[in-house]
Amino acid sequence: MTTREDLERLSTKELYDRAIERAKHHLDVGFLWDLVKALPVAEEVVGDDERSKVDIARPLALINDLYDAGEGDLGEALRPLYLDYLEEHADD
Repeated sequence: MTTREDLERLSTKELYDRAIERAKHHLDVGFLWDLVKALPVAEEVVGDDERSKVDIARPLALINDLYDAGEGDLGEALRPLYLDYLEEHADD
């Protein structure tokens, strides 16, 4: 069993990789959709206002941003989402 404390020790990239892999393995489209919806907000939080506004208007840009969502400031802004998801599904 993985605890929140265990997850907190992982890098954001590791959390992202685990969350994406778990979602793909379990066909958890709900989590992937939640992540895509969170991207514009996270981009705005990290100061990428222009990109967040473009993403709202262009859904395909959001999907492209999904690949960067585990790195840098954007990954850090989304870290709580990965932690919550992995903690919720720790027994899977």
